[in-house]
Amino acid sequence: MKTKNIFNALLSLTIAFFAFTLVGCQTKENEAKVKNIIMLIGDGMGPTHIPSLMLEEQYVPTNFQRAKRAAFVTTYSSNNRVTDSAAAGTALACGEKTNNSVIGLNAQGDTIYSNLTLAKSLGLATALVVSCDITHATPAAFYAHATHREERESIATWLPKSGADVIFGGGLSAFTQRSDNANLMEEFSNNNYIIASTINEIDSIKEGKVIGLFAEKHLPSMINGRDDALPKATAKALEILTNNCKEKGCGFFMMVEGSQIDFESHANNAKGIYAEMKDFDAVVGIAFDYADTHPGTLVVVCADHDTGGMSIPSCKTDFTLGESGVEYNFGSTSHTATMTPALFYGTGADSFGAIIDNTDIAKKIRELLDKN
Repeated sequence: MKTKNIFNALLSLTIAFFAFTLVGCQTKENEAKVKNIIMLIGDGMGPTHIPSLMLEEQYVPTNFQRAKRAAFVTTYSSNNRVTDSAAAGTALACGEKTNNSVIGLNAQGDTIYSNLTLAKSLGLATALVVSCDITHATPAAFYAHATHREERESIATWLPKSGADVIFGGGLSAFTQRSDNANLMEEFSNNNYIIASTINEIDSIKEGKVIGLFAEKHLPSMINGRDDALPKATAKALEILTNNCKEKGCGFFMMVEGSQIDFESHANNAKGIYAEMKDFDAVVGIAFDYADTHPGTLVVVCADHDTGGMSIPSCKTDFTLGESGVEYNFGSTSHTATMTPALFYGTGADSFGAIIDNTDIAKKIRELLDKN
């Protein structure tokens, strides 16, 4: 009897061990792998920008609210508690702090490389889509290296070297109206890029390498007629990347910037902020929808810094009343040291959360890219 009990106990342990091992292996096998990364940066999008959109939309759910995880992000640079877009862009692109105005170099002046560059080296497809000049500080941090963000012509020379599959934005004059008389668009043409002159020309493009610089500098603001250029360019970039990846059997890294949230926030223009935030929310919806239909896609929504120090106080101080209205007040026409929001959706979203630094976002993306 005693021998039988020992035998039964050993048998139970053996079954439990193999069941545990099988479940463990199964979990590991079924563990979702991040294949595609879509990074959406709302330039100047501080902690009150998303709530202001929700309020103006009468609390009809926004795409931002579909996010699965959220965090607050610290944004200070190496030499200033209030960052600029160059240092913050470098932190988000490369995972290292640097001084304000510096792009793609660390605080010691050493060259550091972005996650777009890493993705390209790993054989992934890549894209940059912005509503500003493509040589502006934030997008520049993903492909260029410069001691000062105003070195526009020098920054432009790095873009053809990036090898990005899709490039949409503004800033054509930095490539064609240069002091050295060079025409950098010829470099793209020589490297088999399709060159689109207007946003409508991208409609028929389905695959390959594409560059479209649709303005001499920045695209128009939303209140000045940009219409759906940024969502349209985002959707088209995703289509091209998807088709390119089918051919190559790879994933992709894509950065999209809602660039002009910052411009309207510098101007303390609540109407302009609403228009830019609504446009950026449409981009977020496109990215989240893509993640829903393409397993293995992670979407990161973040900001480089807060601009304007916007607050949304009640118009009356008596809180025993019914609706008393709200107003938009601004603490600055510059950037602030306020933490910014970050949202995460899709495969790998659970990797983020709590209070993190802007460099942590880039480091986690790099870790996921390295596993590709």
